[in-house]
Amino acid sequence: MASIVLEPSSHSYSHPLHQTTTTTTTNPFFPPKFHFLNNNASKFYPFPSKSTVFLTLSTSPNNITHTHTPSCTRTDSPSPTQQPDPVMETGLDPTRDRRRVVRVAWEKLVRWSRSWRSKSNTDVLQRTKKVVVLGGGSFGTAMAAHVANRKDQLEVVMLVRDSQVCSSINETHCNRNYFPDHTLPENVIATTDAKSALSDADYCLHAVPVQFSAAFLESVADYVDPGLPFISLSKGLELNTLRMMAQIIPQALRNPRQPFVALSGPSFALELMNKLPTAMVVASKDKKLADAVQQLLASNRLRISTSRSRNSRGPQECAGNSSWDCRRYESW
Repeated sequence: MASIVLEPSSHSYSHPLHQTTTTTTTNPFFPPKFHFLNNNASKFYPFPSKSTVFLTLSTSPNNITHTHTPSCTRTDSPSPTQQPDPVMETGLDPTRDRRRVVRVAWEKLVRWSRSWRSKSNTDVLQRTKKVVVLGGGSFGTAMAAHVANRKDQLEVVMLVRDSQVCSSINETHCNRNYFPDHTLPENVIATTDAKSALSDADYCLHAVPVQFSAAFLESVADYVDPGLPFISLSKGLELNTLRMMAQIIPQALRNPRQPFVALSGPSFALELMNKLPTAMVVASKDKKLADAVQQLLASNRLRISTSRSRNSRGPQECAGNSSWDCRRYESW
């Protein structure tokens, strides 16, 4: 014996002597006739549309009873423990209700992501308390002044080797060797002590010339935190080894996982000191770190673009060959 429920139809056929279990099909394109073939019986049963048909097939199909079942009625009655479907009881469209739930959830997700993104844009600057600048040259001094102007409560420490430059910056807020006519912000201080300069720093701006970077970094490697992000301002190749800063910094610090970001022009130190519109590019294999540096340095006068690079080779090699007339951005 076998049982089958076919849709659509307008009648229900069952054998009175056999207990059956119903199954449901939702094929709306069932043919208008069903060919019943069993032993010596061969009959056609016409099926009108939009109802449910229940057939019980046995070896002796005698006394087949015929009952009418409307299309909206379930052929299998629910068990005593089975709860009725609230959607079927209320007549709601489950597809429409499901779409509404998905739409509401998606709108909440979009609003949350926008608020989180706008909040994260300021979180980097708010969380940053100390930035150390390695080197007291022209570009290191200009970047120290720029970062210090981003937030008054930010501590910017310049690690220099010349004690006279250190005293000049701390006493007169001026680097007389490079910018005698410019006054540095009050939150820029200088020191010759590497341990105190690198202690509790959130970011490190490396502005030491490439040819002296390896020896300098090896001398301060014991004071560098393994997770301290290094933002390299130095451009060019090491002459003896042809290494770039992306290779020199982790090797000199004996930490291949030292966070590294390359910062390149087209820009000049004098433009930063004069607060002229200019632009730079930050490149790193870590996109989150590049975005954080962008949020830390970008201002209404300095546009920072990000570039995700596996080794930051492009910005380091092309920085010295870039020529960009930034006067086109005077309308910023």
